[in-house]
Amino acid sequence: MGSENLSQDTLAEQLLELAIKSGAEAAEVYQSRSLSRPVFFEANRLKQLETSQSEGTALRLWRNGRPGLTVAYGAVEPQVIVERSLALSQLNQPEQLELSSNSQSSYPDVGVAVPLDVLVNWGKEAIALVREVYPDVLCHSDWECDIENTRLVNSTGLDCHYTDTTLSCYMSAEWVRGDDILSVSDGQTQRGQLHPDKLAHQILQRLLWVKDNVSTPSGRIPVLFTSKAADMLWGTVQAALNGKHILEKASPWAEKLGKLVMSPNFTLYQDPEAGPYSCPFDDEGQPTQSLIFIEKGILQNYYCDRTTGRQLGMNTTGNGFRPALGSYPTPGLFNFLIEPGSASLQDLIQYMDHGLIVDQMLGGGGGISGDFSINIDLGYRVENGQVIGRVKDTMVAGNVYTALKQLVKLGGDTDWNGPCYTPSLIVEGLSTTGRQ
Repeated sequence: MGSENLSQDTLAEQLLELAIKSGAEAAEVYQSRSLSRPVFFEANRLKQLETSQSEGTALRLWRNGRPGLTVAYGAVEPQVIVERSLALSQLNQPEQLELSSNSQSSYPDVGVAVPLDVLVNWGKEAIALVREVYPDVLCHSDWECDIENTRLVNSTGLDCHYTDTTLSCYMSAEWVRGDDILSVSDGQTQRGQLHPDKLAHQILQRLLWVKDNVSTPSGRIPVLFTSKAADMLWGTVQAALNGKHILEKASPWAEKLGKLVMSPNFTLYQDPEAGPYSCPFDDEGQPTQSLIFIEKGILQNYYCDRTTGRQLGMNTTGNGFRPALGSYPTPGLFNFLIEPGSASLQDLIQYMDHGLIVDQMLGGGGGISGDFSINIDLGYRVENGQVIGRVKDTMVAGNVYTALKQLVKLGGDTDWNGPCYTPSLIVEGLSTTGRQ
């Protein structure tokens, strides 16, 4: 399945032609096709192989300035879709037309597909490496190759498309010790190659740290968020940088351009060519661009779509994305990178005289307010630069903005956690409580 499939499909052209003939002054068609081949392991054994396909088409048109959006999955009857969109447009208020006329159409395909037998072998290798050290552990694992084809066409001449092939894996290890049931998990998302040995090493490291259960340190102490857990902090930062929240004055950074908003050791940016979440254009057809959000702690830019950018008096940053096929484009991120330091995870641990490591959490953060109180699913206590065991029934609370101003040390162990590329980091200003 390649990018030529959608580019040679005539459905988009049929929908545009019918829409204009039926009285619409403008229209766009967004098409997405995906082919996924997941491999599932359960209780250390290969359970099943699957192949799943999906196809969706969204038509958005404007008649008398009023928008109408219709989504269809699978086979599409063009006339029916156009009539539904026209009918829905009568229910909406007029809006300013925002369509891109980007001249570039074909973008290079990214990623390489791998055969099912390779996914199976990777899964077997990772499980074998873990069970060689911990034979009583039950491993559950998913390995997947996902090929997604995207095309966007509109009545102003835009026609852009590309194919994205992504590999991903997830593994959890369950360790039952009497009444104590422990689950350690980790995963990867890459293009071209997954690394079962690295995944197994990360699982084994956590299993070593949880060998003993210890009491929870209390009060305000340094907290180390691993790269897997640090995404909780960055979710709040991403919300604060959203142009829509800036426009609504919901972000505490609405009037902070050019000002210091976090530790000077932080530089945050997006890169359209970086990692497995690279993306050549957004869902409005605008080419994505490199953008520095925060440089050495100073706020430099927000991200926005065409409508939000116009309302803010600035151009789109190429960040107009649909939360779902049937949604309108809104400000969103395709990737989000934190410039790392130089310290390894072990260096960070040794740097702490005493403190807490947060590795897995129950629940999310506190949203754009920055206030949060989370239960730790998997955390470890550090004394004299060494992990001495696992803490249970522990909570960490504080404010994200305050914590990121009180950075102690930034790691160099960057990893992808979803579309966020983050290192581990130690911050202060958080309080911990737990049942002794």
